[in-house]
Amino acid sequence: MAQVIKKIVFIFILIIFISFNKKDIDKTHSLIIKVKYLRNSKGVVQFALYNKEGSIPDEKYKRYYKKKIAPITKDSSTVIFSNLPEGRYAINILHDENKNGKIDKSFLLPKEGIGFSNYQSIGIGNRPKFSKASFLLNSDTVKEVKVIYF
Repeated sequence: MAQVIKKIVFIFILIIFISFNKKDIDKTHSLIIKVKYLRNSKGVVQFALYNKEGSIPDEKYKRYYKKKIAPITKDSSTVIFSNLPEGRYAINILHDENKNGKIDKSFLLPKEGIGFSNYQSIGIGNRPKFSKASFLLNSDTVKEVKVIYF
């Protein structure tokens, strides 16, 4: 009888342990990022995801949390970041027309399209910063980022 009780207690503890670990897994989310209305289908789109204050702007792409590169189909591109923990994130995209992985410039302005989450325009008085570009990710989310050409 004591052996049966020990087995029942062990199974009960195992079920509780699995339940707690499942809750931790449930706290991760997917983020789908879409870019539409690219000026052409040349090159690729680079999607950089940031999770820290002060991480953007990041012209040399050295402070990102995760990065993906996706093809362009019919002037649009989409990526999915999976298993992201809850938190604040910001998105930076680059329409990398020549596939060199960097922002090409003419004088001071980018020659290729760029974009940030929560930004419809970029200028001297509206420079990208994490506090404005960031959003709370606490569920599976779809974000569309506007590409800006100068």
